[in-house]
Amino acid sequence: METNSETQSTESESTPANGRFAELQQLVAGMASDFEKFYRDGNKAAGTRVRNSMQELKAFAQTVREEVLTLRSQGKEQAQ
Repeated sequence: METNSETQSTESESTPANGRFAELQQLVAGMASDFEKFYRDGNKAAGTRVRNSMQELKAFAQTVREEVLTLRSQGKEQAQ
């Protein structure tokens, strides 16, 4: 099972930060049922999906970290 790694922008998202945060919330919310199935019921397939989702979350976090560093360095360049 693949989680939704792509979010659709809505008009209420006025900044990229809001979009990224909404994407993070969607990733985490998408994992909730599999976490429950694995930890409460011991469903091994759900555990596999949890591991896959966590890997996807890790990749998303790395992407956000790189964006933050890029934006931060662009701000320093503009200030000089």
